[in-house]
Amino acid sequence: MNLPIATILFAGAMPWICAGIAKAGQKNYDNHNPRDWLAKQTGYRARANAAQANCFEAFPLYAIGVLLALLSKVDTDLVQMWTGIFVVARVAYVACYLMDKDKLRSLAWLIGVISTVALYVLSAG
Repeated sequence: MNLPIATILFAGAMPWICAGIAKAGQKNYDNHNPRDWLAKQTGYRARANAAQANCFEAFPLYAIGVLLALLSKVDTDLVQMWTGIFVVARVAYVACYLMDKDKLRSLAWLIGVISTVALYVLSAG
């Protein structure tokens, strides 16, 4: 599997990872009503759930951008660079969210957005 395709898989799995962080180690987790349970959480669990939602939001635009870049025959090194930057930025985003580092989180989010837009710009060229 090449790096850009692997990053799509990883980005698609990030919401599951965030959900797992939010739910891990909780004996009172309500699997009958998981969304209600998550909505009542505080601290890092609430932030992990918010990160989960943002990962779902970021994924479609990113995945389509990668596929467009690959189908448009954008230089492989450039696609790999931007997809690598995206993954690092999104991992940093989740970590910053969990640690409640809002300004760094916003910076990581912005870098992820820039890398996604770069894939579209390269595809249009």
